[in-house]
Formats: sequence, structure tokens, C-alpha cells
Amino acid sequence: MSKAPRKDPEADDEQGGQSFISHLVELRARLLRAIAGVVAVFLGLSYFANDIYALIARPLLGQLPRGASMIATEVASPFLAPFKLTLVVAVFLAMPHVLYQVWAFVAPGLYAHERRLVLPLLAASTLLFYAGMAFAYFAVFPVLFAFFAATAPEGVAIMTDIGRYLDFVLTIFFAFGIAFQVPILTVVSVYTGITTREALSAKRPYVIVAAFVIGMVLTPPDVVSQTLMAVPMWLLFEVGMLILAVTARNHRREERAANEIPEG
Repeated sequence: MSKAPRKDPEADDEQGGQSFISHLVELRARLLRAIAGVVAVFLGLSYFANDIYALIARPLLGQLPRGASMIATEVASPFLAPFKLTLVVAVFLAMPHVLYQVWAFVAPGLYAHERRLVLPLLAASTLLFYAGMAFAYFAVFPVLFAFFAATAPEGVAIMTDIGRYLDFVLTIFFAFGIAFQVPILTVVSVYTGITTREALSAKRPYVIVAAFVIGMVLTPPDVVSQTLMAVPMWLLFEVGMLILAVTARNHRREERAANEIPEG
């Protein structure tokens, strides 16, 4: 009887090492493409850096008293603050390209059903992040800055530093972008088996309390901004629950259709 050929451990190690190196090369190429996309967008927007900052500062400037303006307390702030904002805007605008590079790197290692789930989640997560930023700019900033201006003590001149203002609005943008991921987290937690739709529905009061706690942590220490974040988070949780209910109903309908025995 012929013996089966013995596997060479050194050959397996060599193949594994080559595979690991090829993955590293692919990862480096994807990272360079993602960075190149961000740099390209940044270079295209650099000429409009001051205009972009003026656009972001408009919600505050619209609430300042007549004749009031923003100030720069550091020597380089008039130059660095607009370009810092432009870089952040470039990252946000190039995010679809960056996520595509991430997807192109991880997709070959996923099963077909995982690819069908991950790609829509990435797209929905990006759109929800943009929606959170838009909500913060158009809905939260006018109310928040009007509240701050109205509660300023008499005799206090409101003159905000442009660097501090930039840090503040970027924090709010990021906080609302993350907060708007609640439907994604709700759906993923159920599909991965961490919890069930029924369990989440039973814990709805705790979710509402958690939304206000998160709003308190991620926003400035005032009731207005906390409420403006907590209420949308709660509503987005309900949207996630609605998506799960519709998905479960469609799944039951497909199961009933598959189990039906055709007549004749």
C-alpha cells in the first residue's frame, strides 16, 4: 500500500508567512489610498478654509448681540483654526471612500450572508452619521446658542475664541454622529444574538434613561443640549425596533410560504 505523502511543516509555515505578508501589503495599499483620498479632498477645500469656518460659525454669530464678534486669543489661531476645520471636513467628506477601502480589504474574508449584512450597515451608518451632524447644525446649534446668549449675566460681553468654538462644535458634531448610530446598534445587537427584540422592548424604560445619561455625558452640562440629544436617541431606538419588527414579520411570512404544501 502506498503511503500518503507527509506534509512539510516548513512549507506550510512558508505559505502562511507569504499569506501574512500579502495581507500586510494589501492593508498598506488600502491605507495609502484612503489617506490619498482625504489629502485630495483637503487640498481641494484649502482655498475655501475661511469660508468653511464662517459657515460653521454662522449659528453662533447669528445669536451674538449687535456689534459683537469672535476673537482669537492665540497668535496662530486665525490661520490654524480654519485649516483644522477644513481637515476634519475633508475626513468627513472622504469617509465613503475610506469605508470603501475598508470594505475592499475585509470583504474577501467574509461569507456571502455576512457581506449582505455588513455592506448595508456601513452605508446606513455613514448616512446616519451625516444626519446626526446635520441635525446638530440646523436644529441644535440655533437653540443651544440662543439659550447661552439669553442666560448670559448682565454686563458680560460674549466674545468666543475661534479655537475654543471649533473644539466645541466638533465635539457636538461627533457626539450627535455617534448618537445617531442607535438604530444600527439595535439591529446588530439582535442579529448577532446579544439580545432579542422582545428583551429590548421590555427594557424600553431603561433605554430612555440611558439616552438621557448619555446625553448628559456627551453634551455640555446644560438641560437643553442634553434633551436635544436624548430625545432623538430615544426616537432612533424606536426606529430600530420598527425595523426589527418589520424584518421579523417578513421572515415569518417567508417561513409560512416555504412550509405551505402546493395543492394538486
